[in-house]
Amino acid sequence: MGPLHGMKVIELAGIGPGPMCAMLLSDLGADVVRVDRIEPSGLGVPQTKRVDVNGRGRRSLALDIRSAAGRDAVLRLVQGADVLIEGFRPGVTERLGLGPAECHARNPRLVYGRMTGFGQQGPLASAAGHDLNYIALTGALHAIGPAGGKPVPPLNLVGDYGGGALYLAFGLMAALFERQRSGRGQVVDAAMVDGAASLASVFFGMRAAGNQSDRRGDNLLDGGAPFYDTYETADGLYVSLAALEPKFFAEFTERSGLDKRYIPRQYDRKLWPEMRAEITALFRSRTRDAWCSQLEGTDACFAPVLSFDEAPRHHHALARHAFVEVAGVVQPGPAPRFDRSVPEPPRVAPEVGQHTREVLAEAGLGADEIQALLAGGVALQAGAKA
Repeated sequence: MGPLHGMKVIELAGIGPGPMCAMLLSDLGADVVRVDRIEPSGLGVPQTKRVDVNGRGRRSLALDIRSAAGRDAVLRLVQGADVLIEGFRPGVTERLGLGPAECHARNPRLVYGRMTGFGQQGPLASAAGHDLNYIALTGALHAIGPAGGKPVPPLNLVGDYGGGALYLAFGLMAALFERQRSGRGQVVDAAMVDGAASLASVFFGMRAAGNQSDRRGDNLLDGGAPFYDTYETADGLYVSLAALEPKFFAEFTERSGLDKRYIPRQYDRKLWPEMRAEITALFRSRTRDAWCSQLEGTDACFAPVLSFDEAPRHHHALARHAFVEVAGVVQPGPAPRFDRSVPEPPRVAPEVGQHTREVLAEAGLGADEIQALLAGGVALQAGAKA
């Protein structure tokens, strides 16, 4: 059983970081019940459930939470839950009658997780946005991109998932830990602008120390240094070099054939353009596989740049069983690892309403109550005849 076995989580269906956070909890053993909308939501969730990786491991309860009966059914679930996750704009769950006050009235021990881009308060709190907008306000987006070029979107890893899902999960765990002392739940206000800014903490320190300029592609960790960058190989593929420390740069120099005169002057910026040109020519002289045979696994701080298709087949990933196959779809496995509390393999994402009857029954609703919700169109059981 995973380390979160026994934790009960309610997830009000949403997009982006909320589902990712719920997946992390489910991966580690939590019982996550996703409250889905009955009608098509337009949330961008894949219709083929086996490819909805972030939706894996849940049970699905389909309810019309805008109705009084649907709201009351959710509050029945809240009574036995440890955590609730919602990702609506500020004020939406309050208008639905499912805000923190209503939920804590039913269950004072509930940890109420709120996931937004701009946070619950502030002049932008109610504005629409996406990952790129949130990280744009933190300084992170400004710092990412080539020298002389424009800022480059780093997928949605920095805002949605790094600054959002992970910080929400961390906040939930912190609140649950505090609950052991106080016996009380609380609200966790996880904003992507806050999380993404926190991720960039070290760069604010480097900036204050005068070690980080505002020019993209001019710094130690943004591709400005020739020994911390990516390079094309003879076959048009790419490799990464991250030989920051002198001993690792010396190892790379020795093994690659780069001129040894660069070793004592590694951090001499005047030499960087020349050094970069020589490293570029060096990597272009051989294929990616040839460089892997020569450098991978050494202290040269080298790795091939793999595609999403290649990554699961890499020998290190295979040795660690880092990827799993669920319903024919290869995807990352649960992380991190635990030596005793080993999670069960992930399950494919549920159909909307797949577990409606069983979840409502577990919440204490009788068979007649459940049937009334289904007959009234307040609840939906997947596969049930109209």
